[in-house]
Amino acid sequence: MSAEPFAAIYARAAKRKGGEAALERLIGQPLSAEEVAAIPDDRFLAEFTKKVFQSGFVWRVVRQKWPDFEEIFFGFDVEKILLMPDEMLERKAGDKRIIRNYNKVKTIRDNAMMIADVSRAHGSFGQFVADWPGDDITGLWEYLKKHGARLGGNTGPYALRFLGKDTFLLSKDVEDYFTQHKLIEGSPRSKRSLKTINETFLNWQKQSGWSLQSLSQLLAYSCGDNHIN
Repeated sequence: MSAEPFAAIYARAAKRKGGEAALERLIGQPLSAEEVAAIPDDRFLAEFTKKVFQSGFVWRVVRQKWPDFEEIFFGFDVEKILLMPDEMLERKAGDKRIIRNYNKVKTIRDNAMMIADVSRAHGSFGQFVADWPGDDITGLWEYLKKHGARLGGNTGPYALRFLGKDTFLLSKDVEDYFTQHKLIEGSPRSKRSLKTINETFLNWQKQSGWSLQSLSQLLAYSCGDNHIN
């Protein structure tokens, strides 16, 4: 089967959400490339860390504890994090003010190292992310998975979305759409599936002029269990 045209997806989503105006109020927009490039390295490290801790855990609890994370880990200053010896890292992992998970705490220094390496080569991590071509967003996902710590699956992509980089997401509704329309078989994260999904979003982008983020949200609103308020 082939993917539906953008117009059909838009019409169905609008009907489900109570009209075009109601639908478009739900659709978000990414930051510009210039805005992404201006994001400091410490905010990338902070968001990666937040998403690592939120993975498989209650997001609300992580948000409640987040001010203490910021204080304990020096505001996620990359250079300060890289100077932390193992003993300090382990001691901080046992602090009752945060979620005590040493394996996840270790990712903070690992991801700080990735960010520092990229920044030396590109000027800043934000510039690197901003310059990444929009027609290969899954390639950026793969980079984070390969070079970062625990940034595979939805963790890296969700962090990018929260930071403002234009990306679609493989939410349950989006995955179900591609599976139910027989556009992919097997895992949505196989190389073949990701290639198909990426190409499909790019085709919708050509039809609509919309961002990947907006298209991803639109697709989710057009199917699944979400209903009109």
